[in-house]
Amino acid sequence: MTDRVPAKSDFSGPAAGVVVAALRRAIRSQSGAARTYVRKVRENHPDESPAQLRKRLDSRFLAAVTASGAAVGATAAVPGIGTVLAFGAIGAESLLFLEAAAFYTIAVAEVQGVDVRHDRHEELLVMTVMLGASGTAILADAVGSSGRSAAGVSLAGRALRVPGLTEINRRMMSRFIRKFAVKRAGLAVGKLAPAGLGAAVGGWGNRKLGRTVVETADAAFGAPPDSWPAA
Repeated sequence: MTDRVPAKSDFSGPAAGVVVAALRRAIRSQSGAARTYVRKVRENHPDESPAQLRKRLDSRFLAAVTASGAAVGATAAVPGIGTVLAFGAIGAESLLFLEAAAFYTIAVAEVQGVDVRHDRHEELLVMTVMLGASGTAILADAVGSSGRSAAGVSLAGRALRVPGLTEINRRMMSRFIRKFAVKRAGLAVGKLAPAGLGAAVGGWGNRKLGRTVVETADAAFGAPPDSWPAA
């Protein structure tokens, strides 16, 4: 694995700096865990196909983000201090969502056989799946303009081979900062609703965002291979 040297960020402002730092921290903390998880599942369930492991990852991710969103929303229902506590919990929960998405993306890449052991590759793919259609559009544009395409190779796999990856990451990061902040802020308002409504909104909202991550991963990585490569 290459040494991790964080790319210099050209994004200004404290809010942008916080988002960039949080993203990179999430990736650093989850990349090894994600690969270990895939390896352990394969060891413990040798008959499980790549498609079955992908389904396992989908379910695990959606369950985690739904539960964390509902928990934060439920905090707002505590009489007197619930809203105050929920404000702090929302920030922590946003970091948990980032970490869950990073874990999920890197684990899916491992199942698909897409080598993302470079920090820029990891950043690119995590941002892509969190951005949804706009993320895959940026990747598709990069692949198309490079003139590099290969039959049977996923969009994610092709994107990591194109030149100018630093510029692609810069464009993706700019979009990610804006979209992530808007989505999480809007969801935060719903989570602050009292009397248990926050729990319902938080759980539903996080699951909806989680479904976007899963669907975008399907688009970026393609269908799982039929079988594991020979050892």
